[in-house]
Amino acid sequence: MGSLDEPKAVKLTYLAPLLAGAVAGISVDVALYPLDTLKTRLQSSQGFQKAGGFRGVYKGLLTVATTSMPTTALFFMSYETTKKIAEPLVAPQYAPLVHSAAACVGEVLACVIRVPTEIAKQRKQTYVGSKKRSSIKILIEAYKAEGLRSGVYRGFLSTVARDLPFSFLELPVWEYLKTQVRLHNDGQITSFQSACCGSLAGGFAAAATTPLDLAKTRIMLAPEYTATRKLRVQPVLRAIYRESGLRGLFAGCTPRFTAFMAGGFVFFGVYDDCKRVVEGYLDR
Repeated sequence: MGSLDEPKAVKLTYLAPLLAGAVAGISVDVALYPLDTLKTRLQSSQGFQKAGGFRGVYKGLLTVATTSMPTTALFFMSYETTKKIAEPLVAPQYAPLVHSAAACVGEVLACVIRVPTEIAKQRKQTYVGSKKRSSIKILIEAYKAEGLRSGVYRGFLSTVARDLPFSFLELPVWEYLKTQVRLHNDGQITSFQSACCGSLAGGFAAAATTPLDLAKTRIMLAPEYTATRKLRVQPVLRAIYRESGLRGLFAGCTPRFTAFMAGGFVFFGVYDDCKRVVEGYLDR
């Protein structure tokens, strides 16, 4: 490739997934936010009704809407960049492993933004009281009370532990399903077909990782974070299993599965469509 084409190649590599990821992220988060609220309340240790029930299902939406764009933009830029660098280095049959590794890189970076957002969002979703608290105030209170690691970034490792397996499953399944569609469609795939693949991949990954999501929710919603509580994924899951059995580990699975089926359709459909538009514009 000549030097005159290098700026264009850089734009296609970084800018297209960056913009497409931002649009896809805010689209799915705003559209499916009530399901996420209901899922969080079902998983809350205080119980569904005490956590708010069906009231105020849009609490915390502004927090998510303003941060979903940079989070998903960072994820997809990292994912596409890692994939582009690694794919030529391995044989085609190992492509799913490349997709899994690229997804893991993207998730770890995205969690830097996602975790404080989740802290503020979930506390707003389950907060019952007449006094409203802004997301910024929630994070400031968390920082003053417990510091950066135990307050603002509480649950970082549990969030990574939840999101890495999720993306490790979802992205390779999505890419595999798209490959199968192309094989039976003369190498072509539409945004609608990509959205259907994303829906199946998202639902599968969401159901499989529900216990990890449950542990993350309990850790983030705990009223205090002390050494004696040992708020870690494994002890939390053991405690839930002792209390409620296997069914308890999958609390909130139905709304999570439904949300990610619908969310995968919107998310990947919008992403592919926007990416094509941006690439077409940049390629002029």
